[in-house]
Amino acid sequence: MSGGPIRRALWLMLGMASVALGVIGAFLPILPTVPFLILAAFAFSRSNRAWEEKLLNHPRYGATLRAWREKGIISRTGKKAATGAFAVSIMLGLLLTHLPWSLIPPAAAILCLSWIWTRPEA
Repeated sequence: MSGGPIRRALWLMLGMASVALGVIGAFLPILPTVPFLILAAFAFSRSNRAWEEKLLNHPRYGATLRAWREKGIISRTGKKAATGAFAVSIMLGLLLTHLPWSLIPPAAAILCLSWIWTRPEA
């Protein structure tokens, strides 16, 4: 664990908030789960090793978290899910906003998806 008690407490709060967002994302298709759990594992590695281990050994998400941490792998399913979420964001942006704001979701999708799809797959 790094830093003093205040720093560890801040990392712990970030980890808990990330897990909460990840849990919400498990039920809302537009909100991702795994990126928040990756962030939570990172935060817990600096604040609470036991909770980090719980995430890394989780029956559903543990293998995905370990694959990202060890090899930077994003599964094909994860890449497709990210693409679908960006497609929904683009459609909502086009329907609910006007130029130039409606160009933000496609620009974000191009940047993020070009990075996501160049990551290795298992």
